[in-house]
Amino acid sequence: MFGRAASGDRLARIERSPNYRDGKFHNQEITEQITGDVSRSKLMYDFFFEERVNNRPNNSITAVKSDLHNLNIDEDIVVWFGHSSYFIQSSGKRFLVDPVFDQASPISLFNKPFKGTEIYQAEDMPNIDILFISHDHWDHLDYETVSKLRERVTKVVCPLGVGEHFERWGYSEDQIVEMDWNESITPIESVNIHCLPSRHFSGRTFKSNQTLWASFMIEGKNKNIYLSGDGGYGKHFAEIAKRFPDIDIAIMENGQYNKSWSQIHLMPEDLVKAINELNPKMVFAGHNSKYALAKHSWYEPLNNVEEIESVVMPMIGEIFQLDQQKEKSERWW
Repeated sequence: MFGRAASGDRLARIERSPNYRDGKFHNQEITEQITGDVSRSKLMYDFFFEERVNNRPNNSITAVKSDLHNLNIDEDIVVWFGHSSYFIQSSGKRFLVDPVFDQASPISLFNKPFKGTEIYQAEDMPNIDILFISHDHWDHLDYETVSKLRERVTKVVCPLGVGEHFERWGYSEDQIVEMDWNESITPIESVNIHCLPSRHFSGRTFKSNQTLWASFMIEGKNKNIYLSGDGGYGKHFAEIAKRFPDIDIAIMENGQYNKSWSQIHLMPEDLVKAINELNPKMVFAGHNSKYALAKHSWYEPLNNVEEIESVVMPMIGEIFQLDQQKEKSERWW
């Protein structure tokens, strides 16, 4: 489940990347994983032992189990599974983003999903044209989930180095498409994929940044869809907006923030800045409502963006029609 470090031709390609130097990948801007005066050991102690109010819901999360196997392929839809996992159907293709249905931690006792959010499993997914992985952290890349999906995935699109994990887990070389920032590819008919920067870090073990992290733009015949992945605020949002001025849907990180890691996750005020710079027609604000990875109340991220006109917040499992459903979903939290 820990994957495998890159070697051979894959490592040689990594070492040629302009984003790789001194044995690891770097962000575009100087970035600290821990900001402020709190030590890493103090943060870890607080995470495991400090009392937190409303960090997890008292009752089961409101969610719905939809049948994804019998959808009309001509409908453009998004289904959110909680946290950063999404099923997207657009331009006659099916995409799956950062699916985590089994375990978001190497230790099963930690990062337990909220009650009611664990209703989907790998077998509930139809055949997938492109499986997107934004980076290799455990809450975005789950060994059990992607292993069970292997026979139903046409292509995996991931940042440099992450393909080594998939190869270790039985995916074929033909299935894996690894990308560096600002590379573009058409891995399947009529869908252009652009790998774009984010401001984050990576790693499934104690050694960080041996694989790249990324955001993606999906250019299809019907919609332009931006996948932010994880990451803090930076100059890349304005640069992406300049390159892609017509974004139909932006799937953004909203949650698990803290001032002590404010450069690698979007603080609430930074999410607003990023949305304003990207100026998408519609925003899905995820990275919340399934795991407690920060100190804030579980519902705080939802409240933060409730009044932003472009933000929609369907419940987990709801089939959200991108063209037909113009009104926001009812408040479910």
